[in-house]
Amino acid sequence: MTSCFDREDGIFRVLINHEEQYSIWPEWKAIPGGWRDTEIAGDKKTCLEYIERVWTDMRPLSLRRFMDEQASGAGQ
Repeated sequence: MTSCFDREDGIFRVLINHEEQYSIWPEWKAIPGGWRDTEIAGDKKTCLEYIERVWTDMRPLSLRRFMDEQASGAGQ
């Protein structure tokens, strides 16, 4: 059985969570808790291209903040 995420002809939304991690989500499904809509929607290719363009640092937000604190000496 094919997952709705495997379909190339579906309409998807780009979601983001509190850690600034991105995901595609079928347009017809309710947005799961902890995620919000970026208002970007389209075919799978369009959504994945958007994510590739904007999600340049794959580290979760909490890790980026921690590493920034360590680098600035705030963690000492």
